[in-house]
Amino acid sequence: MASTIRVRATANGDTTEVQALVQHPMDSGFFKDSSGNLIPPHHIEVLEFEHAGKSVFTALWGPAVAKDPYVKFSFKGAQKGDDLTVSWVDNKGESDSLVAKIQ
Repeated sequence: MASTIRVRATANGDTTEVQALVQHPMDSGFFKDSSGNLIPPHHIEVLEFEHAGKSVFTALWGPAVAKDPYVKFSFKGAQKGDDLTVSWVDNKGESDSLVAKIQ
């Protein structure tokens, strides 16, 4: 299965800018399907980015985040060629992770 995560991390001087897109339905549990039945909640609860074994960004989410969330942030202390690990876990116990090289 292909990863649900797309990430770009670019080092510029002492700052690394990260952009990530996560493919996920992010269903809130408040909407109905075409038959009128509620669609059960299915959303990411924890999204984490790690560099050199340390967390550089953690998002704790609930059902109010839009489908296919996009995240952009920057941090210091990384260099080109370093690994950046991205992982998420949702409320159904599903998860995905990806290791990307910082450009």
